[in-house]
Amino acid sequence: MHGSHRALRAHAAGREAWHMLAHVTTAALHGVDALPVRVEVSITSGLPVFSVVGLPRSEVREGRERVAAALRHIGVELPPRRITVNLSPADVRKEGSGFDLPLAVVLMVAAGRLPASCVAEWAFVGEVGLDGEIRPARGVLPRVLALAAAGVRGIVVPPANLREASAVRGVRVETAGNLSALAHALESGAWPSGVREPRGVPRAEAPDLADLRGQRLARRALEVAVAGGHNLLLIGPPGTGKTLLARRIPGLLPPLSEARALEVTRIHSVAGVLPEGSGLVELPPFRAPHHGVSEAGLVGGGRPLRPGEFSLAHHGVLFLDELAEFRRNALEALRQPMEEGRVRLTRAHGTVVFPARPMVVAAMNPCPCGRRGSDDLRHGSEDVGCTCTPERVTRYLSRVSGPLLDRFDLHIVLGRVPIEALEGPGGEASASVRGRVTAARRVQGERLGEAGIETNAEMDVATLRHHVEVAPGTAELLQAAHGRLGFSARGYHRILRVARTIADLAGSSRVRPEHAAEALHFRELDRPAEAVASG
Repeated sequence: MHGSHRALRAHAAGREAWHMLAHVTTAALHGVDALPVRVEVSITSGLPVFSVVGLPRSEVREGRERVAAALRHIGVELPPRRITVNLSPADVRKEGSGFDLPLAVVLMVAAGRLPASCVAEWAFVGEVGLDGEIRPARGVLPRVLALAAAGVRGIVVPPANLREASAVRGVRVETAGNLSALAHALESGAWPSGVREPRGVPRAEAPDLADLRGQRLARRALEVAVAGGHNLLLIGPPGTGKTLLARRIPGLLPPLSEARALEVTRIHSVAGVLPEGSGLVELPPFRAPHHGVSEAGLVGGGRPLRPGEFSLAHHGVLFLDELAEFRRNALEALRQPMEEGRVRLTRAHGTVVFPARPMVVAAMNPCPCGRRGSDDLRHGSEDVGCTCTPERVTRYLSRVSGPLLDRFDLHIVLGRVPIEALEGPGGEASASVRGRVTAARRVQGERLGEAGIETNAEMDVATLRHHVEVAPGTAELLQAAHGRLGFSARGYHRILRVARTIADLAGSSRVRPEHAAEALHFRELDRPAEAVASG
């Protein structure tokens, strides 16, 4: 009897000797947000099996092979026992390679390479190479923001993500180049120095408006659109300067505020398009996808779910060149996000919301061959070189639906620039226009700050009624125009927003009739259909 009791105690003691528990903290991405995750490991007696549980995607499960090889490389051998890693909470899907580093650290603790006290106040994010190198991961910024909000005092990130993570205030951010250096830093408290001074994402210098010749109306429309963040549609034959105008928008935009820079950088970090070693995106993004882009590429999607070009242009510009050549389903998918300022993607495993409030600038030809609407047609000549039948023109223009066109605040039809204008002096420089745009946006920010927005284009109907004061005669002018043009209620509110921007550029506290008249002039698609064809 006593012998059997001793045998049971010895067996229990043997099991206890091989039962090790350890845990560290990290975060899992959910859209552009993140949730804290506890990484737990249990090493017990049994067949040598290494499993990861807690809704991991394939890249997270594959991390066990990378981590095991990296630990062997630095001299840490995992015991030939049953190793179970749990990612808690277990009902949240885990994806991406950022779980490698917390997995490596928790295994070093469980294997006795690190004392548990060294990692108690730290969280970890990063990918690990087979040689133990700590490599960059996407979505570091939203993870650091979530961990800091959860009260984590210190976070270890890859060296390439240090600038990005250091933009978060109120939390200590450190880095190490490999697992050996990390273990030494955790034990000694002596961290290697890293490059953490702020550095924005570089962007090529935008071409100057002074290089453009002619197109006075289009240049004015561009200034108004940029000043208020309004959507702009440019229609005209090839060679009239549609793309040249759009490509000069980055030179007119003021830098992002700190709050908006954090929003934009978070989206780019989740999408994995943030340049390695960069900090905050300080300048408004300019995205110009090819017209062959898929619906998922434009509005977001894929596996795992990632933001599309529409969200990547958040607080910046999305330029859609050759609008009628885009896939119909991709364009129609923009309708709701353009109205709501966000993209909501619902899949079997849940719903993800990506912020998306860019200024949308589109350019299109007036017909399939592109020559319709030239100056010859404007002057009534029959020899315009256009080979398109009316049916082909109608079919071509119908590729872009009326509801989508209604979401553009300004519509401009461009004619060809006369040769004498091409040889003449250039127009106003971008720097001068940017000065007026910046001043107008400053006025809008002061007026709309209490509503949490910064530009007139972001005003909803309630905010519009509260902040847009019209001078005598303005309402009557708009009513008369509605009777003549029959624009929709959405179009009416967009005209008011544009008129408010024109008033801001003019330094007026109220929207006067001349401001409303100019805003109406920029709604060419609200005129009879033949006006678009004839320019």
